[in-house]
Amino acid sequence: MAKKESTSAKPTFRSILSDIRKGLFAPVYILMGEETYYIDKLVETLEDRVVPAKDDREFNSETFYGQDADLGKVIASCQAYPFMADRRIVLLKEAQSMQRAKQQLEVLASYVERPNPGCVFVMSFKGDTLNATSNLLKAANKSGDSIVFTSNKLRDYELLAPISEYCRNLKVGISGDAIQTLIDYIGADLTSLFGTIDRLMLFGAEQTGRITPEMIVENVRQVKEYSGFDLQAALARKDYTLCMRIAKSFKYNPAANPVAMIVGFLFGFFSKLLMIQMSGQTTPQGQMEVIGSKSQYAFRDYSEALRRFSPAQTVNAIHLLRELDVKSKGVGSFQDQHDLLLEFIFNVFAGNGPRYNK
Repeated sequence: MAKKESTSAKPTFRSILSDIRKGLFAPVYILMGEETYYIDKLVETLEDRVVPAKDDREFNSETFYGQDADLGKVIASCQAYPFMADRRIVLLKEAQSMQRAKQQLEVLASYVERPNPGCVFVMSFKGDTLNATSNLLKAANKSGDSIVFTSNKLRDYELLAPISEYCRNLKVGISGDAIQTLIDYIGADLTSLFGTIDRLMLFGAEQTGRITPEMIVENVRQVKEYSGFDLQAALARKDYTLCMRIAKSFKYNPAANPVAMIVGFLFGFFSKLLMIQMSGQTTPQGQMEVIGSKSQYAFRDYSEALRRFSPAQTVNAIHLLRELDVKSKGVGSFQDQHDLLLEFIFNVFAGNGPRYNK
């Protein structure tokens, strides 16, 4: 079990990651803050390391998503003991997307104060932090072994070290000028910066062994371009951060990404998703036949969405798309059509819409 170094020492990303890789796990991880990259990295590593054998994960790993999570079921899952394994893991992802999230999450305080030693509970709360006076954080501090990590947004001058380290791990060089150029074009979001570096590797950096300012300027337009397929995939995975990033990129290039086209594209996706959900088919082959899909690759977004959207949520997304279509044409709204798209994405994740406002 991971132990805090002292009552006053705050765990860092590096110290937490190091302990996880050594097999030193805390019973509770509360990961919160604006910089989502560190949160996602810790969650991903915990998923891989807590229950290392893939065959054991079916019975010893359970994931809940904030938007539709029942906290009573989350606690019950945490209280269960591992089945033929050393421990189990329970993840509550995107906890911030719950309605009245900060108030609702207080329910977890009693469990966190006395957690099950056979379970590792992981909660991610992105874009904000819990109040220091919350019962949940007080319980985590009282338990002594819980890890509370705040992932703060990095300032521009703090980005040099993580970008340099990321490039070293990829075995590619990058100069200070190139890092500054990257920040100027992409911004300070680590997920976006590292994703851009990954794609620059495909654009020649892997062959040359170096990322230059000229390479960034030449290729950044391609790096930052997204399509309706990218937005569909991000929605299917319920990746809120990526959805908003893609929608904002559409706003910067409205001529190439008219909202009417995006609405039609997404309406087709959610309509077919609902057909699958209403069909009763449970096998991928049967589900593919329902919508006439012959490509497993093309079907992958539906597979992801089936795990994350209930039929009611799919119906709500369709209602919200219809509302977006009407408003984007100037009926009952004077908002910019791409701002309306951002609002649509927020409402999908927040559970707002006709079915939720009755």
